[in-house]
Amino acid sequence: MYQYGTHLKRKIMLIISSREFRDNQASYLDRIDSGEEILVQRGKNKSYKIIPVSEEDTVISKEYILPVDEDLQRAITGEELLNRLKPRVEKLFEK
Repeated sequence: MYQYGTHLKRKIMLIISSREFRDNQASYLDRIDSGEEILVQRGKNKSYKIIPVSEEDTVISKEYILPVDEDLQRAITGEELLNRLKPRVEKLFEK
């Protein structure tokens, strides 16, 4: 139960089948985005709670992501990469 001021409210979780979710996926994802909790049942013994991904869920921390301008300054073309690697590869195969 969640308390808002002096009123008690229950948060209701919608339970749907995997077929229902598949048939109306966009609608259910919109409902999830608006804060509704949805549980998708698959068979008799499997269930999945669908939740939005938050910033804390991302694999790469924001501190390691460079701004676009810095990324572009550090980027090289495929031709530059080939020019850098070609002498190294040739050296590996020298007799």
